[in-house]
Amino acid sequence: QVQLVESGGGLVQPGGSLTLSCAASGFTFNSYAMSWYRQAPGKERELVADSTSTGGSTIYADSVKGRFTISRDNAKNTVYLQMNSLKPEDTAVYYCSAARVPRRYWGQGTQVTVSS
Repeated sequence: QVQLVESGGGLVQPGGSLTLSCAASGFTFNSYAMSWYRQAPGKERELVADSTSTGGSTIYADSVKGRFTISRDNAKNTVYLQMNSLKPEDTAVYYCSAARVPRRYWGQGTQVTVSS
């Protein structure tokens, strides 16, 4: 069955860095676009970053441009989100997602808390 397992979340001080990982299985990873979304308390889930199936094209939310980097290793069926210069407003549950029309799969999420 399809599994997306996120890891790497935690508590970090403002200005710090974290790297999230998402290990995928149960589908043809290198034919799916991979994305990171986040959802803060009381807010809707929002797209943070997206990578095409080859990793050749990426997009970012304006709020994270220049601070976050999405990458993928198709040999390891894993997608990453490098997060630098973290701000309190980055606090949220971060979700990994795989998409290939008409399918979209979701992970269970990992909590990221930015606080001093």
